[in-house]
Amino acid sequence: MYPRRSGPLRGEPALPVRDMTGREPGRYPALVRGDRVTPGSQTSLREANRARIVSAVQRRGSITQIELAGVTGLSPATVSNIVKELTAVGVLHTSPSTRSGRRALKVTLARDLGLVAGIHFGTRSLRVALADASMQVLTEQRMPLAPDHRADAGLRRAAMLVAEMIESLDARREELLAVGVCLPAPVDRRTGRITTVGMLRGWDGITVPEVLGEEFDVPIAVDNDANLGALAETRYGAAAGHEDVAYLRVSHGVGGGLVLGGQLVHGRAGGAGEAGHVTIDENGPICRCGNRGCLETFVGAPALLGMLAASHGHLTLREVITRAKDGDPGCRRVLSDSGQHLGVAAANLCNLVDPSIVVVGGQLAEAGEILLGPMRTVVEQRTMPTTAGPVAVVAGALGAAAEVRGALCVALDAARVHGVLGVSV
Repeated sequence: MYPRRSGPLRGEPALPVRDMTGREPGRYPALVRGDRVTPGSQTSLREANRARIVSAVQRRGSITQIELAGVTGLSPATVSNIVKELTAVGVLHTSPSTRSGRRALKVTLARDLGLVAGIHFGTRSLRVALADASMQVLTEQRMPLAPDHRADAGLRRAAMLVAEMIESLDARREELLAVGVCLPAPVDRRTGRITTVGMLRGWDGITVPEVLGEEFDVPIAVDNDANLGALAETRYGAAAGHEDVAYLRVSHGVGGGLVLGGQLVHGRAGGAGEAGHVTIDENGPICRCGNRGCLETFVGAPALLGMLAASHGHLTLREVITRAKDGDPGCRRVLSDSGQHLGVAAANLCNLVDPSIVVVGGQLAEAGEILLGPMRTVVEQRTMPTTAGPVAVVAGALGAAAEVRGALCVALDAARVHGVLGVSV
């Protein structure tokens, strides 16, 4: 069994992902558990192939054996043999399926491997989901948060909710493999701390894995909410099949995430892709980050609602979207202008990193073409023309669940990487 420990060793930095597991010894063969083998040996190669297959299945959720051969580069015979082995020991599950009218064998992770938890702290709400190892969401709850809530209190509230949800499934706490947490601010994944002071009131100096580690002795992964929305939309949503993705999350605030070569880009301090703080007017309003004229000061919910206050009174963002869809000219104008502002920021991102698709998530994406149409026009006008044609601009497919789904993704990744899931890569 992997060693358990209650915290970092002396002189070792605290990490957002802890190398701990509660797996039963002997449940998986040594090679599946990721025990050390001689590099370059036939055994080592087979272990690497097993890990490659499990990683591909975990990323896709479900995939046929033929598709597995394509994405891993392994021969169909090798894939078939390894799938049979891992199915026999309870790591994978197979079921009959069809692809293009032909019979196929669908492969997923076995659902009895355990549970992962995803926690999404929004600006004003908390969302928690539990899923099995096949990424099937089993239960989900959402509750409001006070804008000035304390981080330690919020994290312990989330931990209590996870424990209650596990109990509601008639499961044991020992079945929890890992926890993923997403926060609405840039995060240093090495420490689990927000890297910008004052961006999220009450969270400065909080090391998330240390607080949650007092409740759950499992790996804990922490990241920015827009990053995790980007990850979820890439793996399971509107950007599935794309390797290079720009994601904009527009709701109370504005966030951004980048996936390049299939991997999240974090940068030096977790701020890569933060489109909400791209300057679009150097003499514009003061932003909460301390700069002037950030995109968020033009298209964040407070700015939009403030522009409509004199003519429409007090509205919520959802009411603005609903009225715009019903034809209200003022609400339509505000959303259309927001689409143009977003288009400027998205075009800058496209000229810098050249993604194959731009995905818009968050509540404002519910406005559909009222927002996306003007945005798409500006992106096409302001990006450098190429033979590949204009960059696609689409609404996210996962809606409000994108970020918590991303938190589940990184939890499952952490379980896999640290051997808790049964395969270490």
